[in-house]
Amino acid sequence: MSLEGAENAILVQSSNIDLGDMFPEYARTNIRQVAGKYFGRLSTASVHVTREGINYRCTVNIQMGALKTMSGEAKNKDVYAAFRQALQKTAKQLRRSKRELREDKAERTDKDALLREGNRPPARDEDEFRAAAE
Repeated sequence: MSLEGAENAILVQSSNIDLGDMFPEYARTNIRQVAGKYFGRLSTASVHVTREGINYRCTVNIQMGALKTMSGEAKNKDVYAAFRQALQKTAKQLRRSKRELREDKAERTDKDALLREGNRPPARDEDEFRAAAE
């Protein structure tokens, strides 16, 4: 699950505020961490921050492999808090997608049967059954 080349795939931008040097690196680090946790095949990701009055609006879009683009948006007075909230929403979508893919697999009937048999008492031999009946 390597994320090599993901550095160029993560775009952090803003239309009307200066993000500085720390916020883009913070955003890239957290996006790589979330991507590695769920699928590890980050295609593209983008973070867009705008200012609305006293609040910041942060939008996070993540494209993982062949899955559809996941998007989260949040508002907060702190740009870092808005980013974390938006990333949490996106991570929740990724987690649900992974669970859906995992549960879509066929059931293992042999394993299920073994588990159910484990709950029953072991079957007795027919000879022991006849001797107990006499």
